Amino acid sequence: MTYLDSAAQFYRDVAITPEVGLCCVQSTPLRLPGLTIPAVMQEMNYGCGTTVHPAELGKDPTVLYVGVGGGLEALQFAYFCRRPGAVIAVDPVAAMREAAARNLAIAAQENPWFDPGFVTLLTGDAFNLPVPDASIDVVAQNCLFNIFEPEDLTRALQEVYRVLKPGGRLIMSDPIARRPIPEHLRQDDRLRAMCLSGALTYDQYTQRIIRAGFGQIEVRTKRPYRLLDRHTYGLEENLLLESLDTVSFKVAIPADGACIFTGKTAIYMGTENSFDDRGGHILAQGVPLAVCDKTAAKLAREYPEQIMVTEATWHYDGGGCC
Repeated sequence: MTYLDSAAQFYRDVAITPEVGLCCVQSTPLRLPGLTIPAVMQEMNYGCGTTVHPAELGKDPTVLYVGVGGGLEALQFAYFCRRPGAVIAVDPVAAMREAAARNLAIAAQENPWFDPGFVTLLTGDAFNLPVPDASIDVVAQNCLFNIFEPEDLTRALQEVYRVLKPGGRLIMSDPIARRPIPEHLRQDDRLRAMCLSGALTYDQYTQRIIRAGFGQIEVRTKRPYRLLDRHTYGLEENLLLESLDTVSFKVAIPADGACIFTGKTAIYMGTENSFDDRGGHILAQGVPLAVCDKTAAKLAREYPEQIMVTEATWHYDGGGCC
């Protein structure tokens, strides 16, 4: 079997017999007025963070969710998009689609506002999304793309880029690694399916997104996910995996490179009321301005006596300048 076959078998098994705590999501469950999450959905919450960010879901978007799992995030997306077919959930594993359908039927009994018709379950995979070009506002995936080998990850990202409308958003939550994962772990198909050995480093991960054509990436949060200890995993030293939640935009890549926002700010320290860098950034005296990492580096390099650049918070929710 290929590693993808092994992953499909693994998720077929946990669809039939839920494995509680498989991923141990390290984020507070999204609580919304009038939304009840069925217990079985919570048990099948096989993700490493969240892709449901209310700020990204205005104007009644059409959402494509890749890898439906137990249907939890499909239900959460439907909360914001209450119309037939507003959420399209794609999964190659029949047992997982069947489990999601059962769970969504339970959700309809527990949530008077929810109609299972709000979510369309389709057969498909990340490399062949069954929707037309430029037809989707938001694509989301949680703890799936990290399973892919790097070249397969590129294929998946390019396929997402194809189906997104101009300006559309790719919302992802994936583990990343503090340093490259050793080959003996990367070759372990079960660990890869469990989201423990396929993770790329932060730089490798973001560069794959940019190479697929996305001109802007915003880091919503970064948090510890798992520790691969040296005794259990045959490592020279412990290796920390982190959960990275990002939103990537289908916009043109600027001539000087893509913009990545990680929560850095620039603060003018001079005596004037404001500072204009003649590059599109006007900073009020003493007031932090959110800037992308590229601009932060440029301002720190060119104006070290006039501008303070703060460290990444790894939490960013919009605003600021490129």
